[in-house]
Amino acid sequence: MLEGIYLDNSATTQVSEAAAKAAFAAMTENYGNPSSLHKMGIEAEKILEGARFAIAERLYVQPKNIYFTSGGTEANNLAVFGAVEAKKRYGKKIVATAIEHHSVLDSVKAMEKQGYECVYLEPDEYGNISEEKIYNAVDDTTILVSIMAINNELGSVLPIKAASRAIKRAKANAYLHVDAVQAFCKTDLNPKADGVDLMSISAHKIHGAKGCGALYVADGVKIKPQTFGGEQEKKLRPGTQAVPLIAAFGQAVCDYPKNDNTVKELCLYAKDVLSGIEGVVFNSGENASEYIINLSVLGIRSEIMLHYLEQQGIYVSSGSACAMGKPSHVLAAAGIPAKRADSALRISFSHFNKKTDIDALAAAIISGQKSLIRSK
Repeated sequence: MLEGIYLDNSATTQVSEAAAKAAFAAMTENYGNPSSLHKMGIEAEKILEGARFAIAERLYVQPKNIYFTSGGTEANNLAVFGAVEAKKRYGKKIVATAIEHHSVLDSVKAMEKQGYECVYLEPDEYGNISEEKIYNAVDDTTILVSIMAINNELGSVLPIKAASRAIKRAKANAYLHVDAVQAFCKTDLNPKADGVDLMSISAHKIHGAKGCGALYVADGVKIKPQTFGGEQEKKLRPGTQAVPLIAAFGQAVCDYPKNDNTVKELCLYAKDVLSGIEGVVFNSGENASEYIINLSVLGIRSEIMLHYLEQQGIYVSSGSACAMGKPSHVLAAAGIPAKRADSALRISFSHFNKKTDIDALAAAIISGQKSLIRSK
C-alpha cells in the first residue's frame, strides 16, 4: 500500500477493512446468484436485502424505495433520463444548477439537444444557489429539477427544500432529483421529509467499493428504465446485482459514524492553519461542507503544486476526478478569476484524517511556494 497522507476523499475513499471482508465473503462463500431459488441464491439475496435495509435506514425510508446501480453516475443518468421520459407529456422545461456533477450536467445537455428548454442556475462566488433563483426558474412547464445536496468541488450546500417548495408553488408536474453522492452518511438526509422524489448515492465516497451506488425512488414516482433484460430491481435497473460490492456498501453504511464531530473539528483546524499561509485564499464559503476545502495557492498552477505535494507523500486534488484535469466548470460558473482557478486545490477529509495531516500539508505548501516560485 502507498504510504502517505490522503486528502482526496471526495474523489474516493479507502475501502474499510470490514467492507473489504464483506465483499470477499460474498465472492468466496455466499457467491450464489440472488435471483436463484436454491439455498445459495437465498443466502446471497439476504446480503442484498441487508444492505438495502441499511441504506434505507440512513435515509429514513423503506427498503423498497432503494434501487442498486453501478454507481452515482448511473444513478444520476437513470434519474434524469428516466424522469424526463416519464414526464415529457407535461412540459419541456428542465432546471438544474450550473455546478452539477458532469453525470447530471451532461445528461441535461443531452436533453437540451433533443429540444428541451434547459435552465442552468448560476451560483454566487462560493457556489451557493439562492432560493430566489430557483423560484424564478421553476414554472408550470417544468418537468424536472435536479440540484445536488453538496457540491463536489466547493463543498457548497444547496437548498433542496427550496427546490421542493418551488415545484409546489409553481404547481409543476415535476420530479425533484438530488445528487447526494457527496452528502450521504456525511450529513443527515431525509428525502421523504424534504420532498425529494429521486436521490442518487454512491458507495466509494464512504469507504465502500467502487462500482456500486443506489437510487432512492419515492413512493408513487414512476420513471422509465434505461436498460432492459431482467426482473432485477423491479425491472428499473435489470441485470445480476453485484452482491460483493453491495455487501461492502451495506457494511460501510453500518460502520459510518453518526453525529461525529471529528471532521468538523478537523476542518476548522485546517482553515485556521491554512489561512495563516501568505498567498493562500479560500474558494469554499464559510457555510460549505466540513468535508471539503477548496483553496488557491496564488501564483502556482494546480497541477504543479499537486505533484509537488505528491512528492512529499500528500495526495490532494485539483478538482473533480471525473473531469480528469480539464478546467473546472464549477469554479468558472462561480466567477472565480481564471488565474485563481488555475491554482485551485481541493482538500477533502474522512474521519480517518488527523490534525498532523494538516500540519504536514501546510508545511509542504509553504515549502512548495518557496521552491516552485523560485524555480520559475
